[in-house]
Amino acid sequence: MSALITGFQERLAEVDAYLEFLSAMEMCAQQGPPRLEGAKFPISAQQQRILYSSVYLQLYNLVESTMSRCIEAVTEAAKENNRWTPSDLSQSLRREWVRVMARTHEELTPDHRLESALHLCDHLVGSLPITEFVIDKGGGGNWDDQAIEAISKRLGFQLVVSEPVYRAVKRRFQDDLGPLTLVKQLRNRLAHGSISFAQCAEDVTVARLVDLKVKTVDYLCEVVGCFNGYLDSFEYLLAERRPA
Repeated sequence: MSALITGFQERLAEVDAYLEFLSAMEMCAQQGPPRLEGAKFPISAQQQRILYSSVYLQLYNLVESTMSRCIEAVTEAAKENNRWTPSDLSQSLRREWVRVMARTHEELTPDHRLESALHLCDHLVGSLPITEFVIDKGGGGNWDDQAIEAISKRLGFQLVVSEPVYRAVKRRFQDDLGPLTLVKQLRNRLAHGSISFAQCAEDVTVARLVDLKVKTVDYLCEVVGCFNGYLDSFEYLLAERRPA
């Protein structure tokens, strides 16, 4: 099993464990206010909503950690054992490498820009292997299905998702937003304090949260599978440079 899949499953297990706890608590609430064993006071409705809203944070953590691992796996493959040079890379990934080495998207003084250009030139003249390479992930609180599709195109492969999963992730889930966009928005609103945890989960049930989790996870599973295929097939290299 690949490191990408293992890392994804580890994070997913945390979300599943938390949802199991919420489900048990909601079932207890059918018999009256739920209470933790040994606790003096029951769990209030406000406290339940606060606990429910934390699912959005956990789901966003799963999305962002998944994409970070996928992107890092690409750069690690490009740097593997000093095996590849820039001329081996696909045009899309070579473009990302040049962006990093020349620091084309940074505001630099003329001297620093020249220094970066010389560093790139020395690397190319010497046909040196790729060692320094960290792709700017973007995202940073803004990961959703559109951002995932965009980074996939940047890296040079077409993200192929099965039709049922694609429809589910694009279909409106709540407030005219798809599942991943909803997770992103609520996570950001919680992080920036524009909504309280209790407000965030008003009129939310565990079943609804589980449905949101399923749609998010189904999509991420296929994204991870696409990245695995991209790496296993050496699609980050020019076709003529890929191992047989």
